[in-house]
Amino acid sequence: MRTRKQKIIRFSIALLVLFALAFIGLFIFRDSLLQKVITKAENRFDVDYNCTLSIKKAQFDGLNGVTLHNIVLVPKQADTLLAVAKIKTTVNLFQLFTGDIQLQELEMQNGFIQFVKNEKGRNFDAFLKREKEDNPENEKKNYAKLAYRLLTKALNLVPTNMTLQNLSLRMDDMGRKVTMHLNELDLKGKQLQTTINVRTNTFTQNWKIRGMADPRNKTADLRFFNSDTSKIKVPYIDERFHLLSSFDSIHVNVAKIKMEGNELHVDGYTSISNFTINHPRIAKKDVIIEKARFDYRFLFGEHFVAIDSSSRAQLNAIKIQPFAEYNTEKDTLYTLRVALPKMKAQDFITSLPKGLFTHFEGMEAEGSFNYKLDFQFNKNNPNALVFDSKLQKEGLKILKYGEADLDKLNTAFTYRAIENGVPQRPIVVGPSNPNFTPLDQIAPYLQKSVLTSEDPSFMSHRGFINEAFKQSIVKNIRTKKFARGASTISMQLVKNVFLTREKTLSRKLEEILLVYILENNRIASKQRMLEVYFNVIEWGPNVYGIGEAAQFYFQKKPADLTLKECLFLATIVPKPKKFMWQFDSTGSLKGYANEQQNFLTKLMLRRGVLTPEDTIGYKLPFTITGRSRSLLKLKAVPDSIAVDSIFIKEMVY
Repeated sequence: MRTRKQKIIRFSIALLVLFALAFIGLFIFRDSLLQKVITKAENRFDVDYNCTLSIKKAQFDGLNGVTLHNIVLVPKQADTLLAVAKIKTTVNLFQLFTGDIQLQELEMQNGFIQFVKNEKGRNFDAFLKREKEDNPENEKKNYAKLAYRLLTKALNLVPTNMTLQNLSLRMDDMGRKVTMHLNELDLKGKQLQTTINVRTNTFTQNWKIRGMADPRNKTADLRFFNSDTSKIKVPYIDERFHLLSSFDSIHVNVAKIKMEGNELHVDGYTSISNFTINHPRIAKKDVIIEKARFDYRFLFGEHFVAIDSSSRAQLNAIKIQPFAEYNTEKDTLYTLRVALPKMKAQDFITSLPKGLFTHFEGMEAEGSFNYKLDFQFNKNNPNALVFDSKLQKEGLKILKYGEADLDKLNTAFTYRAIENGVPQRPIVVGPSNPNFTPLDQIAPYLQKSVLTSEDPSFMSHRGFINEAFKQSIVKNIRTKKFARGASTISMQLVKNVFLTREKTLSRKLEEILLVYILENNRIASKQRMLEVYFNVIEWGPNVYGIGEAAQFYFQKKPADLTLKECLFLATIVPKPKKFMWQFDSTGSLKGYANEQQNFLTKLMLRRGVLTPEDTIGYKLPFTITGRSRSLLKLKAVPDSIAVDSIFIKEMVY
């Protein structure tokens, strides 16, 4: 028994001696080990990234302190990417040996990192190249493990105690310059504070960052704000994209980054106050969001990345429950579900971002509503698109309209089209205008032709056609651009009478909301809406309404138009100012124009809108006789113009 005990003691002593000798060996040869690590890094930058890494001096300080002097990283034939006079850190010797480095202390002094793009290229391109995956091409990524590994490595490089002095982050994109300079940044006892001087070609500001950062526990709580009372301006994008953006403060919180089973959970929230944005494609003036907050839970699984349904977003008083997922388990699926819990209609109106819905300012409503959107797109089966939008109302009623007084549709009013921001001549929509034409005095053929080509279900829908929206979404995703809309006559009417023709996000959102209010509150009858539509839409250069159009093209009253004349007028509604392109040098319709009218005629016959008797005399020669004919001589088009089949392809059945 004693012999066995003695053997255990002797083995333990030998093991301790072995560890002691190994530690002594590491301590004695640590400078050589450090130099080998540096040499290995220099070789990798040279081979993998075509860059020259140079470190003038490297040494250990104390047991595990490392100091590097004059570190410079220069891509070959490009501008310097990094230059730092001194870096001092503490490194665990065993971590240095294994390569799994976790920084505890860090000091950096006098240096910069810069990203440059010029006529020679970019000085960081080599670092954007994706390394080949270890897995075969047909093996899918495990998003949870990949995200956790990347986050862990990044956070391990953030020390628990850090002091940065006289350092800059610079960017130069073809002369668009941004410099973020900090005199000193301190991270001690998990508390972080710094002031960053931001300089661009257009402004200079001092930003402050205060809060808590705990990289080892993977948590943070930071607040960004300006050193004075002005807003923080977002740099670079004002020059690059003509997008002006600013805010009072941003609060960023990371509460948890943790693997739970096979899923990575990232929880926290972010909030912003008085966020202001200005861009000509968004709105004509500043758009302001007073308060916004996003309580997020990101989930990463083996086959998916998602925003969990337990997440919450808030825009002023509007609360949103979102769910979004990218899933590759079987097919590539994009899923989006949005729910707005029951809320008061007036709270919704007053919570809309200022400047984005100018026509709703001053609007008053009573009642409440809730809303749900269910969207799913299968990349491998686009036609299986799911698009389900539901709004449930409780006593919802508009008490007072804002700038867009929808009630005027039921009375005589003056309409002025807007062309390139310039109001055109006034058009009275009412009996005092000799060209105004009541609906019952408009040829039935014209009503049927326009409805068939523009909006076949106008008399039955409530402003929107879900199937048309779905087909529009599918095509826009396929072409990766906005190639097709789903505009109804209701939407065209609102756009013409109440809005401008500017192509902005603001106008489109206002159009959708105004159409919903118009159609679902029965403000005007379908017959009155159609009557106004026929009397205000553009039908040629400076030609508005069917009364003017019938005279301009045929020297007739709208009631006397033939089927062929009505078909012609219906086909030029999308591009009325280019009507002359449909005619050849003799004044006869070109082949593609006849094809459009023939297609529309067959469609109306198939739907029972026309009878065969209606088409008697259809083949007789067609010509225009009004003032419009004089434009044909000025705009004669060679017969070699390609056949335009867009009308046929884009017809919504």
